[in-house]
Amino acid sequence: MEYMSTRGGIEPILFSQAVMMGLATDGGLLLPREIPHVSLDTLKEWRDLSYPQLALEVIDLFAGDVPREDLWDLVERAYATFDHSQVVPLVEVGGIHIMELFYGPTLAFKDIALQFLGNLFEYLLDKAGDRVNILGATSGDTGSAAIYGVKGRKNMAIFILHPYGKVSPVQEFQMTTVTDPRVYNLAIKGTFDDCQAIVKEIFGDLGFKERYRLGAVNSINWARVLAQVVYYIWGYLRFADTGSPKVAFTVPTGNFGNIFAGFVAREMLPEGAVGQLILATNENDILYRFISRGDYSLGQVISTISPSMDIQVASNFERYLYYLWGKDPLRVREGMRSFKKTGRLTFSKEELKQVAGDFTSMAVDQSQTLETIGRFYRETGYILDPHTAVGVTAGLAMKEEGVPMICLATAHPAKFPDAVKRAIGTEPPNPPRIAELEGKKRRFEILPAHVNKVKEYIEEHAI
Repeated sequence: MEYMSTRGGIEPILFSQAVMMGLATDGGLLLPREIPHVSLDTLKEWRDLSYPQLALEVIDLFAGDVPREDLWDLVERAYATFDHSQVVPLVEVGGIHIMELFYGPTLAFKDIALQFLGNLFEYLLDKAGDRVNILGATSGDTGSAAIYGVKGRKNMAIFILHPYGKVSPVQEFQMTTVTDPRVYNLAIKGTFDDCQAIVKEIFGDLGFKERYRLGAVNSINWARVLAQVVYYIWGYLRFADTGSPKVAFTVPTGNFGNIFAGFVAREMLPEGAVGQLILATNENDILYRFISRGDYSLGQVISTISPSMDIQVASNFERYLYYLWGKDPLRVREGMRSFKKTGRLTFSKEELKQVAGDFTSMAVDQSQTLETIGRFYRETGYILDPHTAVGVTAGLAMKEEGVPMICLATAHPAKFPDAVKRAIGTEPPNPPRIAELEGKKRRFEILPAHVNKVKEYIEEHAI
């Protein structure tokens, strides 16, 4: 399997090279040259596989230069860290099927990919006799999941930028209580978009990137998206024997990576297997505006009770643009250049028709989110985190009769106790992984939202 850039500026590379490159050297995002298709016969063979076994089969289609037996070891060890025997159980409650993606070490869906990616990085570095300084930005869950995926591993240090005071206290504690000497938490005085822009600018400085051996764990890294493709196929297979011709997914997302994994899964599966892909978002509604009326223009970031979606610039959106614009890397390159200057993109009627066929969307405000958490709890006893509640609200509103609707539950409700308490009158019970954080020493550095200050810090602490 060969990989190329959405902007067309690199020669084809192998999977292992794509993982280590992270962001393409031309500033684009890496994608496989072709998305493989899975036959009905193969899907029948996959029905009874465990989650790790299915992950092996799916990832192996894309990871041609990693021996299958080595890949199995990486996958098996990744999901052995999860607290549920099924890894990602599916629970039917309140008229919707909730896929619980929060049984990993940091109780968020990012663990699904980052436990695997941590193993993969260590494996590739060991083979090459190399080292890496991982650089990433987080709106909340990616940072802690990345840190827990990397901490204590050989030949790796990690630098995570988060917006100071704009993640939940639990998310902050999960990151900053890891005091491993090679884990560096940088609290940036700005928004997540500021953090993300700094990271992208640093990766764009190819001399700096090479000198300090920088690697990426954000969803700009293709391996992150690939690991998330697995749970869409897992969800589809749970209904393979029910007589339903298709399934639908509702996905709370701000950075487009989670739902882009669903787009890839739909391309892999037989036509019609995946129906609606509902992009559910909060008041930071640039993706909703794009899907509903073709308006992809920057606005101000609004702080909400679902902070992981408090994003305007969706870093994975460029991958979808590549397909929307006919796999034309020159068009993508010019489009992203124009967006950087003007803060907006424009689309033809034909393109918007294609978008409407690929996605539907709903923006859910904070009052709706709280109402859904409260009503769901009163009617079922099930506690939703505010991000999952956004997805549930959209999924129930847009559900088609007779089509199973799967909502991706992206985080454990205990990660957002203040929002949950506002909705149901009491905080959710703390699982052991959160309770053990109390009283722990924290370590982080507060920096201005300035790329040179972050570069100076990396220069001082990189391995």
